[in-house]
Amino acid sequence: MSALPRPAARRSSLSPRHWVSEELFDFWAGRVHPLWTLRRARARLVSRNAASADAVTLVLRPNRHFRGVAPGQHVNLGVEVDGRRLSRSYSPTLLDDGCLAITVKMVAGGKVSQHLAQHAQVGEVFELGQAFGEMTLAAAPAARMLLLAAGSGITPMRALVRQMETAGMPVQVDLVYWAQQREAVCFADELADITARHPGFRVHLALTRDPAAPAARVGDYDFSALGDLSSAQVMACGPGGFVEAANTRLQGQVASLQSEAFTPPVLLDAETGTVRVELRRSGRTLELPRGTSLLQALEAEGLRPASGCRMGICNTCVCGKASGVTRHTLTGEYAAEPATQVKLCVNSASTDLILEL
Repeated sequence: MSALPRPAARRSSLSPRHWVSEELFDFWAGRVHPLWTLRRARARLVSRNAASADAVTLVLRPNRHFRGVAPGQHVNLGVEVDGRRLSRSYSPTLLDDGCLAITVKMVAGGKVSQHLAQHAQVGEVFELGQAFGEMTLAAAPAARMLLLAAGSGITPMRALVRQMETAGMPVQVDLVYWAQQREAVCFADELADITARHPGFRVHLALTRDPAAPAARVGDYDFSALGDLSSAQVMACGPGGFVEAANTRLQGQVASLQSEAFTPPVLLDAETGTVRVELRRSGRTLELPRGTSLLQALEAEGLRPASGCRMGICNTCVCGKASGVTRHTLTGEYAAEPATQVKLCVNSASTDLILEL
């Protein structure tokens, strides 16, 4: 009698994530190599250099879990400062070797910007969020493009300009770049080199505190000097007030206008007083000010909700709202629907609220 065939040994389909927690795996793997994780994207600082008098460019090498970034998009960078994990958004430039270059402008009182610009050392490792944002080039760009940048808003514009140069600068591109003084201008040499190589690319510096000839701000800028803009695709990035003024100034005069603000504008008719906000998961009830973003109000109470861009784009701070009325800090619109999602960074409490926090 022939022997019965032995069943083939079953290979285990268990991956490390089935038998160890992600946090534990990342902790021990990071002791072997700082970029080794189970699923999370991280990046290591490989070089740094001055970008202007008050800004520095950091070059980061991401691990294999980072899925890439399109020119004009943003990423959240997780930084540990004084024992606290903080997150801020930056618009990186993807370099030829796969590294990311981010330019950080020092902000007075800004814990993350000051740490990155003054104290971050080569070899330091950061948590890295996946890319987000919709201010990217269409497959077929318009016949003409106008890029408007103020302050740190130059970083996504730099990435877009580099993308168009790689494509041979197929359309006429004008970049108007507002800064207070020439010392604060980032990428001056790089932009000058691109201008020299491509006659269809022009840079217009608008130095608002130039002692010899201070430039007009965007709301009063003479765009007629750039020619007919009726067919232009316009992209604007800068502080909230700058973006709002740019939209007001050019709306209806150009073919299209996209904008992103890295600081939210303040509503002139902000609500006053306080409301009761119940945090259902933690069992706490707080008195929070009306007219202040929920994220800022919660942080003032010592809480640390997840957050990222702080301008309503990345959705990191989204949480459930069980009841109550919120007011959007960018548009002034009210939302009274129960059982919805709310972005804490760009919504304030208008009435008593119940949040799933």
